[in-house]
Amino acid sequence: MEINKLLDTAGTYKNASFLGRYISQETIDRFINTFPETHKSIIGTSVEKRPITQLKLGEGSIKVLMWSQMHGNETTTTKALIDFIGFLQSNSAEAKEILSQISFTIIPQLNPDGAKAYTRVNKNAVDLNRDAQDCTQPESKAFKKVYKELQPHFCFNLHDQRTIFGVGEPAKPATVSFLSPAFNESRALNDTRERAMKLIAYMNQSLQETIPNQVGRYDDGFNLNCVGDTLQNLGFPTILFEAGHFQNDYQREETRKFIFISLLKGSWGIIKNKYEDVDYRDYFKIPENKKCFHDIVIRNIGNKKDCLAIQYKEVLKDNKVIFLPFLVKEIAKKPTYGHHEIDAKGAVLTINSILDFSNITEIQEISLDGKKFLLNLTKT
Repeated sequence: MEINKLLDTAGTYKNASFLGRYISQETIDRFINTFPETHKSIIGTSVEKRPITQLKLGEGSIKVLMWSQMHGNETTTTKALIDFIGFLQSNSAEAKEILSQISFTIIPQLNPDGAKAYTRVNKNAVDLNRDAQDCTQPESKAFKKVYKELQPHFCFNLHDQRTIFGVGEPAKPATVSFLSPAFNESRALNDTRERAMKLIAYMNQSLQETIPNQVGRYDDGFNLNCVGDTLQNLGFPTILFEAGHFQNDYQREETRKFIFISLLKGSWGIIKNKYEDVDYRDYFKIPENKKCFHDIVIRNIGNKKDCLAIQYKEVLKDNKVIFLPFLVKEIAKKPTYGHHEIDAKGAVLTINSILDFSNITEIQEISLDGKKFLLNLTKT
């Protein structure tokens, strides 16, 4: 598929019921309720007894498992997944061809309690992505039962990453990052892992046409407690998708589009076997992402030797995510970039009307030579 076709398709199937960073229980329930009973089933319940639903689409022999919101506060890939489902339900020739060859098993929200509270962890404060071996949580047990029974040919593990990640030098935001997880301590390669690498490299071809130099590769340190590492270890080719920051896109509506493009391009590559023509070594040409960004960086401050960095904290309030600015106490010696950079030009900085801001954490206001500076740059 050409990039213009992918971009047009992403715009056509964007579901306007899913906007912003928070997905309410009511919104996801309304969406799931549109599915016929024959295409959905409850695979288990959460700690708080919320149903965990899987959706089935397609009749093909290739089995693809996709899941999102294993971390409840990571919603961008869920939005993209909803859009992708809308595309699959369309009458387009491409959708019909994909569904004739792939059987999709899709879990839109694996961690419904975390999704409700907008937390990474579940109700028991357990990170489900560190529970793959012990399976202490009901959500983990339900998910394990799914992949054990399904024996998928591909697994798409869908997540969000923080705004701190960048890629390249000079760095750009890591808008999308991928990982073909390790299956052992030595991070060796085998056919399973190389298949995932090839598919990642294939998807990256289209992303480079629309967000050049903004695709990163996640660190592949091995941890069998992580779901991706466990699945790869079991022989299921697994791809970690990480939806990151795009310039001035704190609601991640642009990033959503790039994840959709990846899902569609990846599915197309699978049915056409195009990924097999890709050299797996192209995966390693994707630069590793790194922690090098802050949301706001102020330089050349008259009353401070070093630059000052501000990071937003995401807080759920009245079913909406708000972004609260906090002062970063320690700034690494290596280069630091800001998604928004301010040159103070020697102006005197005050935070919360205080000159000595060494003990300040949460920021109410910032002034430069007495002129207040707007801190909400997130377009909430």
